[in-house]
Amino acid sequence: MRILIVDDSAVMRSLIRAVVCSDDSLQVAGTAADGESALHAVESLQPDLILLDIDMPVKDGLSTLRELRARGHRGPVIMCSSLTQRGARVTIEALACGASDYVTKPSGQAGREEGIRTLARDLIPKIKALTRSSALEAGPKPAPVLPMGFAGDELPGGESCPKVVAIGVSTGGPAALEMVLPALPDWFPLPVLVVQHMPELFTALLAERLNERCHLEVREAAEGDQVRAGNIFVARGNWHMEVLAAASAGAAPTLHLTQGPPENHCRPAVDVLFRSAATAYGSGVLAAVLTGMGSDGLAGCRLLRAAGSTVLAQDRATSAVWGMPGAVTTAGLANRVLSLDGVAPEIVRLAAGSVQRTA
Repeated sequence: MRILIVDDSAVMRSLIRAVVCSDDSLQVAGTAADGESALHAVESLQPDLILLDIDMPVKDGLSTLRELRARGHRGPVIMCSSLTQRGARVTIEALACGASDYVTKPSGQAGREEGIRTLARDLIPKIKALTRSSALEAGPKPAPVLPMGFAGDELPGGESCPKVVAIGVSTGGPAALEMVLPALPDWFPLPVLVVQHMPELFTALLAERLNERCHLEVREAAEGDQVRAGNIFVARGNWHMEVLAAASAGAAPTLHLTQGPPENHCRPAVDVLFRSAATAYGSGVLAAVLTGMGSDGLAGCRLLRAAGSTVLAQDRATSAVWGMPGAVTTAGLANRVLSLDGVAPEIVRLAAGSVQRTA
């Protein structure tokens, strides 16, 4: 796989080159020191993936990304961000505008070699996941997966009705959430809980951005928040989010944040949310597993299906990486496998059916 490195810092270009060259399956196609040069390089080099810095002279990373997408370039782009408030804010904007993923630049390492190892642990798996997905899209289309379904307007799970929506998402998540969550109407009758794999600084800004675009109130989860309709809670980075059953009749379930061990190398982890939701709501969970690398959410979906809850999964064609939803689908745990633009309508349909059943 051929990688184009775009960064105005010669030191950072050298560091990223060393990371890419540390894997025999990856090759540096070229480098560029600013966005304008990068646009020319993309045309001439046709790289498989672009590593794009955010802060650059002449043309910054966000402007470069927007122009790439406007020109029809659909290849994977990984943004290189600093762990600062501004860096995080621009990264969230870039992800919503079509960037595939991001990495944070190493800081505080003892030396160059430690910086290379730190960046390689984060960057190389993302490159491989994204280039693998890109190659699958370019190749023959796989035979369609026939999901487990439920007919007509019948709610799944017999007499059970959805009481909460739980969403798990990772790579490609901000763009996916920007399509799904703003499509939920202001009368939507269920609370929504979201786990997006991101650091702490990023999740607050993601919730802020989504709140500006959604009919429902979106905020980063806090300890003890009451899980009530009209609210979308985004798990706080570096904290697992659990939902606890209502303490008494008429009371609302509440959120509990923990810094327990990472699960599936993630904190927050989708499995932690799904597992707690299965305990708190039983068959009343409507779960959606969207684009993401790895298999976080798979174990939780097993528990949800065993409890009689409903699981939706995003399809391969519309996923940035079909890792998480693919694992759920392949295991036969998805009631329905949907394109991204079909997820919100199905959530709304099932939630509306739940209201009708309980009216």
